[in-house]
Amino acid sequence: MTRPAQIRAKQRPGDRIFSASALGAGWIILLVLAAVAAFLIIQSLPALVTDPAGNPILRGENFFSYVWPLLFGTLWSAALALAMATPLAVGIALFISHYAPRRLAQGLGYIIDLLAAVPSVVFGLWGGVVLAGAVQPLYSWFEENLNWIPLFAGPVSATGRTILTASIVLAVMILPIITAICREVFLQTPVLHEEAALALGATRWEMIRMAVFPFARAGIISGAMLGLGRALGETMAVAMVLSASGGVTFNVIGSGNPGTIAANIALQFPEAFGTGVNTLLATGLVLFLVTFLVNAIARYIVNRRKDFSGAD
Repeated sequence: MTRPAQIRAKQRPGDRIFSASALGAGWIILLVLAAVAAFLIIQSLPALVTDPAGNPILRGENFFSYVWPLLFGTLWSAALALAMATPLAVGIALFISHYAPRRLAQGLGYIIDLLAAVPSVVFGLWGGVVLAGAVQPLYSWFEENLNWIPLFAGPVSATGRTILTASIVLAVMILPIITAICREVFLQTPVLHEEAALALGATRWEMIRMAVFPFARAGIISGAMLGLGRALGETMAVAMVLSASGGVTFNVIGSGNPGTIAANIALQFPEAFGTGVNTLLATGLVLFLVTFLVNAIARYIVNRRKDFSGAD
């Protein structure tokens, strides 16, 4: 039995133009990404192969010894920000999508979205001028009552410009990203799943736990990963808030704070010269690889989950 010949739809000129434009845009993104990676690799080689004794930034120190505290500070501050922002973002998104009245939900959604448009410099000024002084008494209380926990061992910083303060600022900055993604995913939950749970006698919270969260799990994770990528690359807000002294420590309220790669580049680049510039670009390559890995993991998690509808 012969198969019937497949009839191809006739493509209009507009369809061909749109298809070619979309394909070209995809290739441009890949080429730009490859060009950035090639530039960072080429510019980083002098810092890795030359003698560190003549490097104005390394000053005889090994490159990996130099970049490790910065990498630790970058990951540590981003992890703290993610731990604070994700539960709050999920709660706000859930309130907007399933609990708040329609008018309140729309207004609150607009306000959350507007937070993403605030420049990072404004967050940095707020964190350094307002937040640091406001939380310093709280840090003193942590030292007096919770000093048995390594995170609050002290001695407490007198200025409040600690890694925890910078993480709070980062949490506020990534909150709109995670909230927006979670809100859209919650709203896409199949209505049949929600109605079926309610028809079986479930309360609203039980319905959310049984129908909404399983459907939105991949979206929540991907939103958190995108927020983490934003926190890893944030520069000016961290540079304006954090008083970095180097080293690796888990103490979040002390005056000895690890720096971050992005903030270190912003502070050191104006006075860098020679192989010092290559060293900063090499640290930028490390940050590029870490951010790329985080986004790749987020994409892998999202692709693993197959879409389903209420008819499944």
